[in-house]
Amino acid sequence: EVQLVESGGGLVQAGGSLRLSCAASGFTFGDYAIGWFRQAPGKEREGVSCISSSGVTTYYTDSVKGRFTISRGNAKNTVYLQMDSLKSEDTAVYYCAARRSIPYRNRCYFGSVHDYWGQGTQVTVSS
Repeated sequence: EVQLVESGGGLVQAGGSLRLSCAASGFTFGDYAIGWFRQAPGKEREGVSCISSSGVTTYYTDSVKGRFTISRGNAKNTVYLQMDSLKSEDTAVYYCAARRSIPYRNRCYFGSVHDYWGQGTQVTVSS
C-alpha cells in the first residue's frame, strides 16, 4: 500500500520554527521527486518547495525563500521541510506529494500533477 504521511505540524508563534516530515512507503522512494504544498482557508493550493529524486535540485516559492529548507533522507524514505521565521501567512494545511521522475533525477515539480498525496498536517502560526 502506497502511503505518504506528514507529521510535525502544530501551533507556533510568529518567528518560531517547525520541522515537517513526510514519510513514504509502498513505492520506490528514490525514483520520486517530492513536493510540499499548502492550502490556506479560502485559498487555492500552492506549491511551497520541491526536491528532486537525486536531492540535487530544490525549489522554493518566493514567499518562503530564505526561511524554509527542504531535504531528503533516502535511507529513511523521508523528506523534511524545516520552516524558520514563521509568519501568520504561513498558516495552512501542508501536504507532501510524490511524482515519479525517472529518468529525470534532477527535476522537481511545483505543478499539481503528482502520483501520490499525503493527508496533510495543519500548521498554525499565531501573531
